[in-house]
Amino acid sequence: MDKFVIAGGRKLSGSLTVEGSKNAALPIIAGAILIAEGETVIENVPPLMDIFTIIQLIEHLGGKISYDRDTKAMTIDCSGIHDNTAPYDLVRKMRASFLVMGPLLSRLGEARVSLPGGCSLGARPVDYHIKGFRALGAELSEDAGFIIAKGKPLKGATVIFDRPSHTGTENLMFAAVMAEGETRIVNAACDPEVVDVASFLNAAGAKISGAGTSTIHITGVKSLQPVNYRVSGDRLVAGTYMCGAAITGGKAEIEGINPSHLTMVSRKLYEMGCALQEQPNGVIVKGPKRLGPVKVVTYPFPGFPTDLQACIMALACVSSGTSSIKETVFEDRFSHTMELRRLGADVTVTSDEAIINGVDKLKGTSVMASDIRAGAGLVLACLAAKGESEVLRVYHIDRGYYRLEEKLSALGADIKRETQ
Repeated sequence: MDKFVIAGGRKLSGSLTVEGSKNAALPIIAGAILIAEGETVIENVPPLMDIFTIIQLIEHLGGKISYDRDTKAMTIDCSGIHDNTAPYDLVRKMRASFLVMGPLLSRLGEARVSLPGGCSLGARPVDYHIKGFRALGAELSEDAGFIIAKGKPLKGATVIFDRPSHTGTENLMFAAVMAEGETRIVNAACDPEVVDVASFLNAAGAKISGAGTSTIHITGVKSLQPVNYRVSGDRLVAGTYMCGAAITGGKAEIEGINPSHLTMVSRKLYEMGCALQEQPNGVIVKGPKRLGPVKVVTYPFPGFPTDLQACIMALACVSSGTSSIKETVFEDRFSHTMELRRLGADVTVTSDEAIINGVDKLKGTSVMASDIRAGAGLVLACLAAKGESEVLRVYHIDRGYYRLEEKLSALGADIKRETQ
């Protein structure tokens, strides 16, 4: 099992380019199930553990996938898809595997998908997915830990979500894209990754409008065609490196992303004293000598992303005042606070809110990653800590960050990977 060994106190400096978005690539790969003939090519696919999990799942269902880690291009042929069952052994590894239900239901008329696993972040129900499928005319049941959906042809309908659901919106788009008539998703997720998925489907011949707004319209088509598509840059990875420059008082240019996807993150870094300059394909961040306090409320896009909550908390731990972070997206997403306290942070959690009193300096020690983003936040805290730190269970981090230690080393960090 690998760990990161970090000697803190070095400023990050330089430039780097982020890979494609994991949270866009995963649903796009799942969406390729809808293309019944020919080869689809997806470019800028990051070589991450979660990507290899979805590859295994598609191959289990009967698809063929080839992937070049060097060019980050993936060729998908789903003409042989025949199995409608996504087993627990694969789905338990990550929750995004549940995204094959919409394409399987649309393509085969029946899907049998295990209830999802993945990071422990409290309740992340699939109720919105089920509600949407039922609205399109599918019959759903649960048996031995599997959700079973049956229905063909599906028929367009209006679906209203109680609150925006990223994966719920994507799964419903998959189910509706070849349904008869028109479908309307109200209170849809507005995330850039949802826009990416809709753009991919439209390139393949779908008729989707309104992606990126709270109301998405879908007119069903009879079939989709093979397509070449490039995944957008990973805003969450970019935001992590932006926070890295900020917490170390360094200066870094992050390329490969649309800066408008990080407007709220940039705003909060500016409030903490950072200087920011947007570029056509990225952003430059310069951290201050001492960060100021901040008030953050996580919220679906365009709000502050919950996936960068641990990173902004790391910054608050070494700020000059008292900060507050309210988590409104996921339950139990403060697991990293216990580890931050091991580094000397002053963090108090009450229900869904954390109060952070900034300290002059964190002190190096051993900490443990509990999920992808918590692990990234701990790495940032260790970069700012005095002395040497260890971050254990970095396999969590590897699910969302490609060669994190190499990227940070290239920016001047003293970080290395060791096998325990």
